Amino acid sequence: MKLTSVTEATFFYFAYGSCMCPVDLKRTFGENTHPFVIGPATLKGYRLGFYRRSLRRNCGALDIVRDPRSTVEGVLYQLPWRFSDRLDEREEVPRNGYRHEYIEVSCQNRMYTDVRTYVVVDKLEQELAPNDWYFHVVMRGAITCGLPETYCWKLFNHMHQLQLRDQLPDILRSA
Repeated sequence: MKLTSVTEATFFYFAYGSCMCPVDLKRTFGENTHPFVIGPATLKGYRLGFYRRSLRRNCGALDIVRDPRSTVEGVLYQLPWRFSDRLDEREEVPRNGYRHEYIEVSCQNRMYTDVRTYVVVDKLEQELAPNDWYFHVVMRGAITCGLPETYCWKLFNHMHQLQLRDQLPDILRSA
């Protein structure tokens, strides 16, 4: 049930971070994005990591890294082509923040090929914790779009552990 017209060009997009949340994505496009959600999707051969410092949020932002033993859960969208430039801007493509990568994902017992996603251009050597806002929007997207409960808990724990690790030096300094 897509609201795009039959003549409007579209592209498939796999979101694994804050863009999983249709409400947050609406801020970028200025219109409701729920109608463009196809559903939860799985990307094999990659893992998540916080290898980018978000310039806008001044915290760790999600990235995907090739790893043959891992999978990443996310949300598959079929977006109107008119959203492409705004999505690139959000992902800081013009400033070499992220770049396009074309992948294959499974969603609702079907394989989708030539799906756009974004990967960090200059990865940090060590993961950087997300701030509370980013943490919550990622979790809201994962839960709203129906990612598996076990994956949601794994994602929550990963972000929480990074935050605890990054807060430890502050705690020790104040002691």
